[in-house]
Amino acid sequence: MSKKRGQNEGTIYKRPDGLWIAQVSVQGHRISKYFKTQHEGLDWLKSMRTQVQEGLTFNSTMFTIGQFMEQWLGSIRTSIRPKTFSQYNYIVMKHIVPMLGKIKLKDLRPEKIQALYNAKLDNGVSQRTVQLIHVVLHRSLGQALKQGLIVRNPTQAVTRPRVKHKEMMVLSGDQARSFLSAAQGTRYEALFYLAIHTGMREGELLGLKWSDLDWVSKRLQVKRQLQHISGHGLVFSEPKTAAGRRMIVLSPNAIEKLRLHIEKQILERQLAGNTWVENDLMFPTRLGSPMYSANMYKIFKAVLKLAGLPNIRFHDLRHTAATLMLQQGVHPKVVQERLGHSDVSLTLNVYSHVLPSMQEEAADKLDDLLTPISVSKEIKKIEELTGSYELLPRG
Repeated sequence: MSKKRGQNEGTIYKRPDGLWIAQVSVQGHRISKYFKTQHEGLDWLKSMRTQVQEGLTFNSTMFTIGQFMEQWLGSIRTSIRPKTFSQYNYIVMKHIVPMLGKIKLKDLRPEKIQALYNAKLDNGVSQRTVQLIHVVLHRSLGQALKQGLIVRNPTQAVTRPRVKHKEMMVLSGDQARSFLSAAQGTRYEALFYLAIHTGMREGELLGLKWSDLDWVSKRLQVKRQLQHISGHGLVFSEPKTAAGRRMIVLSPNAIEKLRLHIEKQILERQLAGNTWVENDLMFPTRLGSPMYSANMYKIFKAVLKLAGLPNIRFHDLRHTAATLMLQQGVHPKVVQERLGHSDVSLTLNVYSHVLPSMQEEAADKLDDLLTPISVSKEIKKIEELTGSYELLPRG
């Protein structure tokens, strides 16, 4: 039996098979949806009326999540970095579309998104991946909101997944020296030295070219990074942020390491003969082509073992560089610039573990500076300087 409602409020009625049909008019077009209960149908009608009042169009009601995501990926492809696009595309196709793809864009509710997150976590998907799913949904649905395809972004009403950051491990000054001593004579000696000396990222190191180095001024320009992108192989791309494009001053020792390294590279070029591919790279393969990091990782782990050091990640050399600089009293702003962080607050937040010892040192220095001077001692000094003469009052 049909349940009559006011004009533009829509209708709902029960079919002979027991299902309920709810219908509402959007820009002169009738939109229908089936429900198991009358209550569900009434809730849908209420939601649709609200969305229509807030500007929902008929065209937007026809999009499924899968169709919209495909369109959105196409629209952002040229505006984001290739590796970022590859990650977004993977997240959409692997995690979002299989569970949400057939749902109409207008029908996506916070509880369905929350159910997606919970299901992924229950199935062993990492928290980092689930957070990335949230980032992709939030960004894409934000675009849908701007286009008038939805009237609110449902990701704003869900609990964002938390990520447990991997524990940072750093080498002490003595450990760093032991590591570099054990690395002497290896093919990656100069690379390992630059990693600790500059704090550069792995991709930035592997993307360095000899033309980026001014031997006289000892200045190194960071202009690109080497990344592996699924389906495309190794690709050169710009640094992650504007701050990533930076100049780093090298020490005389670092320059000497690079002089020895280029001499070895010249020999490799001669041995390779016609098979050498010139890319001007500082750290290429033995044939001059861009280098996958797998072989370098093997040597890195072997050097750690030889030096009797903890089994840290290569990225922890970057953390080591920052920590050692701060511990040696290098100004945080300089550390930020060498690392390529966008803001000094990021540097201080990431390396806050260094601050307690620095604050103790600052407190001790201020204590020495502000300790009151003994008045009696000062009077005695004055008497010694003036002899037995009395200090006459002024005026």
